[in-house]
Amino acid sequence: MVELETKTKYAVVTGSNKGIGFEVCRQLALQGVTVVVTARDEKRGLEAAEKLKGFGLSDFVLFHQLDVTDQPSIASFAQFIHSHFGKLDILINNAGICGTLLDDDAFRASSAAGGGSAGTEAQINWKEMLSENYDLALSCLQTNYYGAKLTTEALLPLLHLSASPTIVNVSSASGKLKYVGNEWAKGVFKDVENLTEERIDEVVNEFLGDMKECCLDAKKWPQLVAAYTVSKAAMNAYTRLLAKKKPGFRVNSVCPGYVKTDLNYSTGVLTVEQGAECPVMAALLPDDGPSGLFIVEKEISSFEE
Repeated sequence: MVELETKTKYAVVTGSNKGIGFEVCRQLALQGVTVVVTARDEKRGLEAAEKLKGFGLSDFVLFHQLDVTDQPSIASFAQFIHSHFGKLDILINNAGICGTLLDDDAFRASSAAGGGSAGTEAQINWKEMLSENYDLALSCLQTNYYGAKLTTEALLPLLHLSASPTIVNVSSASGKLKYVGNEWAKGVFKDVENLTEERIDEVVNEFLGDMKECCLDAKKWPQLVAAYTVSKAAMNAYTRLLAKKKPGFRVNSVCPGYVKTDLNYSTGVLTVEQGAECPVMAALLPDDGPSGLFIVEKEISSFEE
């Protein structure tokens, strides 16, 4: 009995009351991993955990509230993991938002024109339907990048107590450097040898300043889902930096693919079951598995091309 307990793996999945995060929890629990479902909204999180338990996974699922943008919430969560498990084996930073506003009327018109479906990503003129502003951009960066970083930092001491510490950052192919635009920012992120958290933060702050001054075009930043793109590029840079700092860890970024979720207004082409396979694969890498990689739909890709 003691031997079985020592082999138990504990995982945390942020933003997991729905979508890819929820399905990641389900797939990990099916593998015998004890998973903590998290959500900002306690009611929704508890409902998600109960739904997972309804699949016969009661022994492997529990819930705790977590808002990755709130430091007291993160600290309380880390204490919960410490008191319940004494360690953490897998952290999946999945919580994320798009940072845009959707023109509902234009979207509905596009859906109607497409025969009741908005169609594939390529058929949608997102530039006409999405808008961004500084407040949305700030919220996006605080959730997607800083939220993941702060959560990771709070849980690192518990990950160090694992025999097989693993961090999976759920990113996006849109965070590849070719989409960032701004040459200075790309240069900073490419220079892995001299990369620091301060340098990443410098890029993020420069972007936010340019967003506030409405000069994204002049500074060659992305013109569509700009904050989301920069947040994922920053997360990818942080992944490579952390992998370098923690050689005993497996730290990788993953892109699940274009999955049908609320984030893209259900226009994706992959199911959540398909999308969850990539982060789950990265979460269950062997002890000698790779680190510092970008994995897109279960295939090794490039951070830059």
